[in-house]
Amino acid sequence: MTHEKSINAFKEAYEVIPGGVDSPVRAFNSVGGTPPFIQRGEGAYIYDIDGNKYIDYVQSWGPLIFGHCDNDVEVAVIDAVKKGLSFGAPTLAETELAREIVSLFDNIDKVRFVSSGTEAVMSAIRLARGFTGKNGLVKFAGCYHGHSDSLLVQAGSGLATFGSPSSPGVPSDLTKHTHLATYNDIDSVKKCFADAKGDMACVIIEPIAGNMGLVPAQEEFLIALRELCDQHNALLIFDEVMSGFRASLKGACGISSVKPDIVTWGKVIGAGMPVGAFSSRSEIMSYLSPEGPVYQAGTLSGNPVAMRAGLVSLKKLKANPSIYGELEAKAKKLMQGFEDAAKSAGLDIVTDVRGSMFGFFFSDKKVKNFDDAQQNDTVLFGKFHQAMLNSGVYLACSSFETGFMCTAITDADIENTIKAAHDAMKEIKG
Repeated sequence: MTHEKSINAFKEAYEVIPGGVDSPVRAFNSVGGTPPFIQRGEGAYIYDIDGNKYIDYVQSWGPLIFGHCDNDVEVAVIDAVKKGLSFGAPTLAETELAREIVSLFDNIDKVRFVSSGTEAVMSAIRLARGFTGKNGLVKFAGCYHGHSDSLLVQAGSGLATFGSPSSPGVPSDLTKHTHLATYNDIDSVKKCFADAKGDMACVIIEPIAGNMGLVPAQEEFLIALRELCDQHNALLIFDEVMSGFRASLKGACGISSVKPDIVTWGKVIGAGMPVGAFSSRSEIMSYLSPEGPVYQAGTLSGNPVAMRAGLVSLKKLKANPSIYGELEAKAKKLMQGFEDAAKSAGLDIVTDVRGSMFGFFFSDKKVKNFDDAQQNDTVLFGKFHQAMLNSGVYLACSSFETGFMCTAITDADIENTIKAAHDAMKEIKG
């Protein structure tokens, strides 16, 4: 493959955009080489400006369950655009999408739409603090909840990719109420509650972590979190910005028996358009302005184009729930293929699948928390990523990210990917 145009485009972008990208992981620093500059997407594939074609297992980091340029979503978006891009005023689509979401859950009564996952989580934490009258927050090392100040403490994903545990520019006063716990370790959470001395407002967790690689929370751990929050009158927040409507129709809430107090969403409910949301029961949501004293606002919240796109996508998912079983079967087939390829090359690899989400580590032990994830061979991952890219397979450009399956990816695509993986494993083994 030739990447000359992308290389030149990256140099030009570097002159006017910090690092040449608008989100750090995209720079390919952890995998080497130059990021392909994408020109268009179609179904399972993306095409770069050099004319190279890739099977896309990133799918815009999750929202494109039906692949790129899904006809139904495209028609809805074009129709919405013709009527106006934004009004800063209520539209019927907001209510309709909210009703579709609420109808799926028995622990959720109301939804507030925002423009990003970061905004959704930031607002959910503010709401939890306002409702409980407490300040403390428990987050888990390796879980990424957006780039708001109080959450940039060992946040996984891009920060892990660049070897930085937190970010300069975040005053210590803004993180002093953030208590850091270990994923899948309830004793570490109990210590946080003890340290907070009755001032813990909430616990936030990715119930299916997707920002330290794919690392699901153990069911007994989630049950223990629920009990601990109830015991201390704290709220449990599920950050499902990545897993919501992805791991299952109800996200992690459809897999676990545990019911959170607040759920945050993003990505899928916009079908590729910028969107986020947070939700809870009426008792908690009534604290939100204009009903209550907790303030949150946004000019583009409930953007009509994003609402229409999300509405079409969610209705398609609700009408065809068997999609999730089909996607999971494809993801398992792909990961089994990666395991076989690694074994044939004499390499260690561990894999996991949750619905249409999949992940793998070059490691010889099961990954259950951020410490385990950091022990994976990132150098080997980078070599594998480059080899796969050169074979026309576009994987997440960090070992601390998750892969996604879409309905447009065929068995033939998966078989071609597995063949490429066999060749790549042999190549990097050297």
